[in-house]
Amino acid sequence: MGEVVNVIVAVAVIILVVRWATSGSKESSGAPSPSVVLGFRPKNVTPEMVETVHSMFPDIPSDNIRYDLLKTGSVEVTSNKIIERGFLPAPPPAYYRVYPRAAEPSSPAQPATPAANNSNSDAVAGPSKTKKPENLLTRYNLEARATGTSIGAAPEEVGGKAVWEDSPEKREASLRERKARMILAARE
Repeated sequence: MGEVVNVIVAVAVIILVVRWATSGSKESSGAPSPSVVLGFRPKNVTPEMVETVHSMFPDIPSDNIRYDLLKTGSVEVTSNKIIERGFLPAPPPAYYRVYPRAAEPSSPAQPATPAANNSNSDAVAGPSKTKKPENLLTRYNLEARATGTSIGAAPEEVGGKAVWEDSPEKREASLRERKARMILAARE
């Protein structure tokens, strides 16, 4: 009877050691599996799938799109959800442990500005990290006129009276002037 107890204790110890050794190897790899963190087995999602949906619905954040694509695995199903609901729910906080936040400004689905299309040297060199955000006064070269604005102008006078000019150049100049006056009036 004493030998049977020793055998049972030895088998129990061996089972515990094997379980400890196999469970320790999973945790030592560093990152838990995405299916454990998210609570479902994620489907394979390519950046092209996210870009396709994001180009159709640019107001939906890329992380929301990627999370729904991980659940559904289908661009069509995700697009139908957006059309039916008008939104996609935000991913849970556990999602960001497995998939770090996507950088929205570097998204290729963003519409290109005419300034970016005209300068190929900037595209080769890459975006400047020290570039200061541009405001309307600097964009339209109105810094000098910003201090000399009259406060309290009537709203009708701000935009100016639109007069149809004879030449396209005069019409463009008139539009620029009205735009400048509206920007300066909005700064007051």
